[in-house]
Amino acid sequence: MQITDTIADMLTRIRNANSAKHPTVDVPASNLKKQIAQILLDEGYIKGFKVIDDDKKQGTIKITLKYTENRAQVITGLRRVSKPGLRIYSNCKDMPKVMKGLGIAIVSTSKGIMTDKKARENNVGGEILAFVW
Repeated sequence: MQITDTIADMLTRIRNANSAKHPTVDVPASNLKKQIAQILLDEGYIKGFKVIDDDKKQGTIKITLKYTENRAQVITGLRRVSKPGLRIYSNCKDMPKVMKGLGIAIVSTSKGIMTDKKARENNVGGEILAFVW
């Protein structure tokens, strides 16, 4: 089965594993997904991730999910914004604030994948990939 939107597949796997309280989730690897996982790690939404290249094909990313002491989810919401059928772009002035600044928007810019806060600092716009809160 071929997946047309690999980022939406990654976010759905994380969302489903998070709601089922799994400790880890495996995602097929790509450079874009590694950068998204790095942003989630830097912002404190996941504990960590590890790229496993045991097979000769694509490899997988093993993402360790993060929960609070009473097993509540740290990631309460994940939403794919820009889809293959409808791309959503924004300049730095009109960059959306997720949950009035409590969440993050993952943005693909000409300077790489970054959060909405970093995109405003660097004065760049781009394609809004996802919202995380």
